[in-house]
Amino acid sequence: MTTKADALDAAHWFKSSYSDNQGGACVEGARLADGSLAVRDSKDPQGPALLFPAEAWRKAVDGADWFKSSYSNDQGGACVEGARLGDGSMAVRDSKDPHGPALIFAPNVWRAFISGPGQM
Repeated sequence: MTTKADALDAAHWFKSSYSDNQGGACVEGARLADGSLAVRDSKDPQGPALLFPAEAWRKAVDGADWFKSSYSNDQGGACVEGARLGDGSMAVRDSKDPHGPALIFAPNVWRAFISGPGQM
């Protein structure tokens, strides 16, 4: 579900650990009072936000079999983990914050993403 980010008055937004002031990976999240998670583009704080209901979020990420990206290393570089979910979706999170938010991609979106540019 989507909403306008500025409509989430009580949201306390946090930046992804990969966001910077140079425009890179600008994702912010907010845990809402009802347990749901909101995600927005930090470059457009008044724009749309994706809302993940608490129960759906918990079912999606609890007990997932997480694996480190082949590009991750023990020196702190590219710390990304993924998990294939039961419905074929792909969850992605920051391995330095395993209890923090994860992005969930629908199966068709993930397939298009890994197929390369122009496939979406």
